[in-house]
Amino acid sequence: MSATLLPPATAHAHRDPDILRWLAAYTSSMLGDSVYYLALSWAAVQAGTPAQAGLVMSAGALPRAVLMLGGGVIADRFGPRRVVIGSDAVRCAAVLAVAALLFLAGPGLWPLALLALVFGTVDAVFMPAVGALPARLAEKGQLARVQGMRGLAIRFAGVVGAPLGGLGVAVGGASAAFALAGLLIAVSVPLLLSVRVRDLPKDDTPGSAGTAWSDLGAGLHHIRRHHVLAPLMLAIALGDLGFVGPLNVGLTLLADRRGWGASGMGWVLAGFGAGAAAASLLLAVRGRVPRAGLVTGCACTTGAVAIGALAYVPSLVGAVAVALLIGLLAGLSGALCGALLQTQSDPAFLGRVTAVSSLVSLGLAPLSMPVAAAATGAFGLGPVYVVSAVVCGLGGLVALAVPGLRRAELPR
Repeated sequence: MSATLLPPATAHAHRDPDILRWLAAYTSSMLGDSVYYLALSWAAVQAGTPAQAGLVMSAGALPRAVLMLGGGVIADRFGPRRVVIGSDAVRCAAVLAVAALLFLAGPGLWPLALLALVFGTVDAVFMPAVGALPARLAEKGQLARVQGMRGLAIRFAGVVGAPLGGLGVAVGGASAAFALAGLLIAVSVPLLLSVRVRDLPKDDTPGSAGTAWSDLGAGLHHIRRHHVLAPLMLAIALGDLGFVGPLNVGLTLLADRRGWGASGMGWVLAGFGAGAAAASLLLAVRGRVPRAGLVTGCACTTGAVAIGALAYVPSLVGAVAVALLIGLLAGLSGALCGALLQTQSDPAFLGRVTAVSSLVSLGLAPLSMPVAAAATGAFGLGPVYVVSAVVCGLGGLVALAVPGLRRAELPR
């Protein structure tokens, strides 16, 4: 399990065997995640009331949010490759155990809730390690390309995972879908075992004598004093806070009130997904976008205007076109934010930096969904979309107003 020190890479990321094996492992793991969430929701609905199913689905959110920062410390202390392998092994074992239990004893809420808790707890360690791993695989000049490749893997898993999960449920019920999820996650383990990673320079490796609290404090201090990372975290927080509500609960309400139905909402989401995938493809092919900080701010600000306009588009075709634009701009700004996090952070702190950004996105941003739903009932869709667009746009203005972030560049 020890890392192997590699010479500087000369090949582009899409030709590097280690990066391709990592990408295959990551894609398989994300597919397993998609199948798992569908299987969990299906089994929970079959085993209890809608309210109970909602509690089961949200059971993993609390440990994920509470333990995320600690997960970043673990990823930096023990190495992201080792942590990702261990996390995938635990997730695989837990999902397969529940699959066997459901097959032998039938559905029940307690095993599903326990699985969700275990999954959320492991995710708190898995996600920071996943974010820190690319910096151990590629040179800094290739990290933006790797970020684009990772974005494509996420979009692929989102498109293919749900039908795979549905097929598993149709063939053998929730137990078969859980078994499929476990097997897909299991595929990632031998692939990751074959991936060679770079050791950090001695002076970049955090000392092991300090406590976990001191390591966490050092990571937060690294972000706070950094001229790019500190404003970037604020920009990410504002962008996600304004983005999540309209594109989740807001879109459901919009489709219902416009009479588009579930299929229409699906087309709007497909437009958004296609735009985001195009942005990831652009970064994967080009490998570098000049003036990344400036482009991030412009894309976020323009995307915010498109979010506000979505509530006032009367036709489904127009809404799909606007969603495509939102996906392209939000996908571009999101991919560039991820690439800047990867390249600006000291690799020794990358697990903790990823943990903070993940906590902002997964802990803070979802809080906007119930607020958006309540505000829509009180004020209507239009004002809520406008306010959300303003909040999202503030993230772009932060990127444009802070010189360190506005002038930030991706390595060549």
